Amino acid sequence: MPNMATGNEENGSDMQSESEESSYSMARQKLESLLNKNMRIRMTDGRTLVGLFLCTDRDCNVILGSAQEFLKSTDSFSQGEPRVLGLAMIPGHHVVSIEVESESLVNNSQGM
Repeated sequence: MPNMATGNEENGSDMQSESEESSYSMARQKLESLLNKNMRIRMTDGRTLVGLFLCTDRDCNVILGSAQEFLKSTDSFSQGEPRVLGLAMIPGHHVVSIEVESESLVNNSQGM
């Protein structure tokens, strides 16, 4: 009898790992669909970076290509001149929010 209980426990853990793999696969597909899209990342110090989403890692660090930096402005109407950074790495612990620019999403869906 103890062998049957062990078999059931193993089957339960197999089902759980399949579920975890499925959610991991869905998350990976979502991230892959965002590759090469324009993103706007707000950081903890008030700066905003805009650029192409190139990659990320398990620590939520983000690499942007053709990145431009916008400083936090005191005047709500003007963002000021952007500073061109090129390739930029944003540490995950400094990310406040990430937005995909809508033009980037529209252009991709029309191309398919």
